[in-house]
Amino acid sequence: MTKIIFMGTPDFSVPVLKRIMDEGYEVIAVVTQPDRPVGRKKVLTPPPVKVEAEKYGIPVYQPEKIRNEADLAEILALKPDLVVTAAFGQILPNELLEAPKFGCINVHASLLPELRGGAPIHYSILQGKEKTGITIMYMTEKLDAGDILTQAEVVIEEEDNVGTLHDKLSQVGSDLLAETLPKLINGELTPIKQDEAKATFASNIKRSDEKIDWTRTGQEIYNHVRGLNPWPVAYTLFEGSVLKVWQAKKLPGMKESTPGTIIDVREEGVVVATGNETAILITELQPSGKKKMLAKDYLRGAGAFIKAGMKVGEE
Repeated sequence: MTKIIFMGTPDFSVPVLKRIMDEGYEVIAVVTQPDRPVGRKKVLTPPPVKVEAEKYGIPVYQPEKIRNEADLAEILALKPDLVVTAAFGQILPNELLEAPKFGCINVHASLLPELRGGAPIHYSILQGKEKTGITIMYMTEKLDAGDILTQAEVVIEEEDNVGTLHDKLSQVGSDLLAETLPKLINGELTPIKQDEAKATFASNIKRSDEKIDWTRTGQEIYNHVRGLNPWPVAYTLFEGSVLKVWQAKKLPGMKESTPGTIIDVREEGVVVATGNETAILITELQPSGKKKMLAKDYLRGAGAFIKAGMKVGEE
């Protein structure tokens, strides 16, 4: 029986771990990030992978830094035949990479060498890509740069957001891993080196990345909104406060106005001018300090004062 250590942290990793278990492999340990404070009340919360592992009675390790000598020694002492990672959040040290008989492999949510890094799902939508996918590759000490074992494409629909695409990719990742593991263990795969000249990067989303730039085209802003939904959520400024924009629609063929100008207030929401003739209709929003709501409900209540000619996006 192949002894596997699984390393992962967020919701994306859970179906991958479940699939390994369902396929009958022996997972001798799960390594995940430490419990973290979550929400306004800062409740100490275990990672989703820890919760799943405990359902199966799998030992869980939570090193702050896997490179820590004592933590690394503890993991190496388990003598795994294979390490599988999926959104673990740490780069493994070379000593660990070289220890398992079948190596260390990663389930990554992009078609490498495109979108290396921690936010490939976000950037696939932010950049307006029509497809993305899953890559299973050997791990190295360089970020997402290892040799490719298998890949599977996923079409990005015009209505997809980070949440829907995340769920598709997580399922495809678990399916692809199930196909890949027996071939890897039986020596039936030929690793393919990545083309470094084609490498692009998807670094973690910063606060500055969340702000909508109304001078961009309507399509780009539409991609921005859905590329940050449901986390961390795009925002604009309005009347001196942050207004989060959860959902929007494109309205092509509108007369161009100064970007950020409210050009119409409709039953469904607020129409805002962009950098071209495709305006944005904000349909779901979240005023500062409030819960998210449909724009039409906001306009019937606290937002009843909003009129055409007002501006968003200004300090």
